Amino acid sequence: MQKKLDKLVLQLKKRRLLLSVAESCTGGLVAKLITDHAGASEYFDSGFVVYNGQSKHRLLGVSESVVKKSGEVSRHVVTEMAEGAIVHSNAQVALAITGIAGPGGGTKEKPLGMVWIAWAGKNYQTDSKCFHFEGDRTSIREQAAEAAISGMAHFIVKNA
Repeated sequence: MQKKLDKLVLQLKKRRLLLSVAESCTGGLVAKLITDHAGASEYFDSGFVVYNGQSKHRLLGVSESVVKKSGEVSRHVVTEMAEGAIVHSNAQVALAITGIAGPGGGTKEKPLGMVWIAWAGKNYQTDSKCFHFEGDRTSIREQAAEAAISGMAHFIVKNA
């Protein structure tokens, strides 16, 4: 995990970008990992922990109709979360995570371990991907955070 985090920090610093994160199932884990290091204010702007549809709407501008239509764990919601994190911060890039970390909450259509992650940037097309992680709640959250961090570094390089 540390190598992936170091790679992301390098890309953010190299391009003088500020990052914002919007987290649901990870509950602020990505923000914690990034801000564990002194000097993070150089590349980290803000974190939103939005654990239900109302907070996603109120803090990030996620459309209530999108939540009702697609559900909170969906490509549409995570995309609006990432784009909303940019709109409601001073960041140029953002990532968002929403999923089902368990132990309950899974369904046949949206099973335990299903996590959507999106990466967005000003003037960049937002990317998103669905993951299916295995393990307990802690493991799923850690895997999601790692995938989000790794994906953000890739997104920045791809759009540089």
